[in-house]
Amino acid sequence: MKKYELMYIVNANLDDAAKQELITKMHAVLTDNGATIDKVDEWGLRDFAYEINHMKKGYYVVVTLTASDSKAIDEFKRLALINRDMIRHMIVSLD
Repeated sequence: MKKYELMYIVNANLDDAAKQELITKMHAVLTDNGATIDKVDEWGLRDFAYEINHMKKGYYVVVTLTASDSKAIDEFKRLALINRDMIRHMIVSLD
């Protein structure tokens, strides 16, 4: 089992219900593919150091998770690249 830290930024222009729905959906992608979520830390709305796609703010979420293989990570990456409301994401192995 490998530990990962996943940080992603959600579009700040979403209302609270849509934001929570997207976060829940993305966490379900991880758990449905065999990962277990150890900790979720929502940093909230933060200013960017530079503009990204004409946006100056984003909603940051940091997740610590454990996965036996890269299936969950690969599926998360795929869906994060497709979804327009996911601005950026970064996955780091903690091992």
